[in-house]
Amino acid sequence: MKKSLTVVGILALLFATWPAAPAQTKSTRFDPSGAYWISGEPPADFSDFSAINVNMRQLRRLPTSGMELNDGTRLRFKTVVVKQSSFTFTTATVKGVYYTFSGKFLKGGVLAETWQGDEEPVLEGTLTKFEAGTKVADAKLKFIYFGGT
Repeated sequence: MKKSLTVVGILALLFATWPAAPAQTKSTRFDPSGAYWISGEPPADFSDFSAINVNMRQLRRLPTSGMELNDGTRLRFKTVVVKQSSFTFTTATVKGVYYTFSGKFLKGGVLAETWQGDEEPVLEGTLTKFEAGTKVADAKLKFIYFGGT
């Protein structure tokens, strides 16, 4: 009996003095959902460009993910990779035209929660336009964020 109490006492002492495990930090969630507009004047070859729309959680208040042109044409993403360090897509072809993009986000976290209405670029990369399968334009661009209403 005395031995079992001693063992229990030693174990209790060990657990009481054992350093606590460091708190686990939840990795910061990345959600870039919103619209991205070209910062400044668009190049002439992209004067028809309106926005890149990202809707990670398929929210009703945001447009469907894809690209939008000024005439209202929407080009859904045919392929897309959305990571903070790598954002790439190829749109579906509409009227013989499709676009590709390769870039990265300049900010992390949940952009809708941190957006202050500023016009600081949060996305940069190369937008390329194809007509009938032939590259007709490309430009290295920066984009500002709009989180929706």
